[in-house]
Amino acid sequence: MKTTDDAVKWNQIYKEKSDSAILPSPVLIENSHLLPDTGIALDLACGRGANALFLAEHGLDTQAWDISDVAIETLQRKASGTHRNLHCQVRDIINMPPEPASLDVIVVSRFLERCIVPNLIAALRHGGLIFYQTFINDQVSQSGPRNPDYRLKNNELLHLFQDMRILVYREEGSVGSVSQGFRNEAMLIASIS
Repeated sequence: MKTTDDAVKWNQIYKEKSDSAILPSPVLIENSHLLPDTGIALDLACGRGANALFLAEHGLDTQAWDISDVAIETLQRKASGTHRNLHCQVRDIINMPPEPASLDVIVVSRFLERCIVPNLIAALRHGGLIFYQTFINDQVSQSGPRNPDYRLKNNELLHLFQDMRILVYREEGSVGSVSQGFRNEAMLIASIS
């Protein structure tokens, strides 16, 4: 079963990674002024949880989901006692996507599973926001997944969320001076009106 294999793979990756400080995703840091003052947020495929911690620190009641129990246990240790509004869960989001109209903010960083996009859109309440950042095919370095199935085609993120109001979009790829700018990934923020 793919999801069991995914859990094993990601558990191994997180066991090997250092527990050093990690930063929230640029899509969230650069656009935090768009976050609501209150509401329920989800850091989907949260990994070590930098985005979840950021959301909780901004006063949002935050869910952090990942298929890796190692990642979730690490995040729970980091958050214990200081982030009472952070709730961590080992969850296979492909088989258990968020409930419809249950969230005000969804953050997805460096994760791509196209089949759940309709579920993510449906999970947002009126005025809800999605912050999405992940790898693209038009890369200038070898960072990210080797498998092109886990990389976006040109403007694909725009197409996936075309029925939403696009607030922010950035995808520079290999255009211009590749030694500067936002490379190897695309970022999008969209809203349900």
